[in-house]
Amino acid sequence: MENVIEVKNLSKRYNGLLAVNDISFEVQKGEIFGLLGENGAGKTTTLEMIEGLRKPTAGQIRVLGHDIKSNLRDIKEKIGVQLQSSAYFDDLKLKEILDLFGGFYKMSLYPARLLKMVGLESKANQYIRNLSGGQKQRFSIIASLINDPQIVFLDEPTTGLDPIGRRHTWEIISQIKKQGKTIILTTHYMEEAEILCDRVAIMDKGKIIAIDDPRRLIEETAGASNLEDVFIALTGGTIDEEDSK
Repeated sequence: MENVIEVKNLSKRYNGLLAVNDISFEVQKGEIFGLLGENGAGKTTTLEMIEGLRKPTAGQIRVLGHDIKSNLRDIKEKIGVQLQSSAYFDDLKLKEILDLFGGFYKMSLYPARLLKMVGLESKANQYIRNLSGGQKQRFSIIASLINDPQIVFLDEPTTGLDPIGRRHTWEIISQIKKQGKTIILTTHYMEEAEILCDRVAIMDKGKIIAIDDPRRLIEETAGASNLEDVFIALTGGTIDEEDSK
């Protein structure tokens, strides 16, 4: 399989705190790759370094064959990053937000096509503040697709949703994968990772302690019947579902 992301010996230090500690992994074209970990494990920091939002203290990152240090502008044309709903402009309508974001790229998709993809075509002229929590999450996902990216980054895409909203979002993520895109996501829902991800990396205290197909991790962990059992066995902890980054 072709690697579209290559991370080698990546570290990030904040004022003496080693948030990410010498990690290495690859993400393959067309897969859903999950970063799992407790609050403070380093998964969101890792994601932000790959996206080019934070500078590494040490290590190398290549995205779509480009070194992120010297080719960030080219990389940003080919990736999509999910934003939190609070990052959008309150005084713009959904269609206007997508038009604005599309103007940042050399090419962009039609807003109507994206809104229809998640059942929000009737909300095109609504303000994001008037949407439900689930609708806001769905909009944040399609906003990351405005430039038709090859790689999509989703950070905790279902946090705060009820079970129905969460499963609806899973369907959207699976639909994006079927379009041939690569997805890298963070999550603290073990069931979500088990259902969606082709491979997962479990992070603990800034290091990757396991990386594999979720089903293989379950099979190879004594007494494990699901991914949460694997996580507890490897880290000795549990996922705090209310506050995990």
